[in-house]
Amino acid sequence: MKEKSKKLLEESRKRRTYREFLPDPIDMEVIKNCVLTAGTAPNGADKQPWHFSIVTDPAMKAKIREEAEKVEKKFYESKITAEWQADLDKLDVNWEKPFLTQAPCLIVIFKEWYKTLEDGTKDQNYYVNESIGISIGFLINALRNAGLASLTYTPAPPTFLRTLLGRPEEETPVMVLVVGKPDPNYKLPILKKKSFEEIAEII
Repeated sequence: MKEKSKKLLEESRKRRTYREFLPDPIDMEVIKNCVLTAGTAPNGADKQPWHFSIVTDPAMKAKIREEAEKVEKKFYESKITAEWQADLDKLDVNWEKPFLTQAPCLIVIFKEWYKTLEDGTKDQNYYVNESIGISIGFLINALRNAGLASLTYTPAPPTFLRTLLGRPEEETPVMVLVVGKPDPNYKLPILKKKSFEEIAEII
């Protein structure tokens, strides 16, 4: 058990967020397996309150980028605080999101508050935020395990994604997971993860 836990820790430490990707296509069976892995996550009352829209069509990726950059430009010009901007400076990010068209695959993740049944009644879901968060964690690690890089991208507000992808009103978009093979020429920022003592305690 100790060796298995140590091996997973060592592998997980290799995971980095990339913002530049190679255009190489991805085997869709790999993506399917990773999404199914996300679907094994624990969730409220086993309602599995999630939906994953897998986007590979260049035209749809272009539409997503266009709408995303509209909301991002507004955010960076009038909504972001100086403190927030300072925290982002080390990551060298701005309102332009070229990775949305550069990466071969976008996984748009929705959380489902309820499901409308055939008779029109609402079948309520529970602990939706907690459930979707766990599921996304499973998905990111599954992609890493398969040898793919990912980027968690959260446009604010993200509601345009529901419109573009034709999802029902009972679903709210959470994020776009940008997926592909990492560009080896991308210069990763220097980051340091907190130690065990900084994030945990044993009581």
